[in-house]
Amino acid sequence: MRTLAIGDIHGGLKALIQLLNKMEVKDEDTLIFVGDYVDGWSESAQVIQFLIELSENIHCVFIKGNHDVWCEAWLKSGDVNPTWYMHGGKETIESYEGFSEADKKRHLECLENMPLYYLDDENRLFLHAGFTSMHGVNKEVFETTFYFDRTLWEMALTMDKRIEKDSAIYPNRLKHYKEIYIGHTPTTNFNSDVPMHAVNVWNIDTGAAFKGRLSGLDVNTKQVFQSDNLPVLYPNEKGRNKD
Repeated sequence: MRTLAIGDIHGGLKALIQLLNKMEVKDEDTLIFVGDYVDGWSESAQVIQFLIELSENIHCVFIKGNHDVWCEAWLKSGDVNPTWYMHGGKETIESYEGFSEADKKRHLECLENMPLYYLDDENRLFLHAGFTSMHGVNKEVFETTFYFDRTLWEMALTMDKRIEKDSAIYPNRLKHYKEIYIGHTPTTNFNSDVPMHAVNVWNIDTGAAFKGRLSGLDVNTKQVFQSDNLPVLYPNEKGRNKD
């Protein structure tokens, strides 16, 4: 029985299917997705549909990411956020061509029901981006922090690894949890094409929205699984690449 954490998908259904096959997912596994299912490649609606069907047979936890918040707002009201449209929303809207209103309603319900974070029975925290409260996620004041924050990862990266967890200067934010798993900030920004580990924080967004791969991590063994690079799987698309 495994717990597998999966990074930001960004409309890359081909990468998701390839990754799940490589992980040889079984019915008894738990899959925890850290958000951003949409925006980027051409199959955002198809990703949501696939995940809904997957969750009918396998225990899945779907954390909500910032791109999912934007998509949820569009499905609810029909209004197009200009920032969202420029950062993958256009492709997501186009991916819904051919989907019925009933399908869209089901997808909206899925997005609305996504938690902002998940804490498992081993005190491992999963969320999209980060949190800022020194008292932990249950004391966070602004919910947007859960899917927009980058300071948690920045702090973990710059910490002196010699500081012990029981030290007075060890950040209180990190003391609350055995491990923390996030996405949101691509590891490719730091010249790494695999999940990165800093202190007790694991970043599993390996740039699938851009030129990177979709990654999964067995949180017990730390075994890494990866798809091909997304541009290889979608050769006629640019995703969110700017060049």
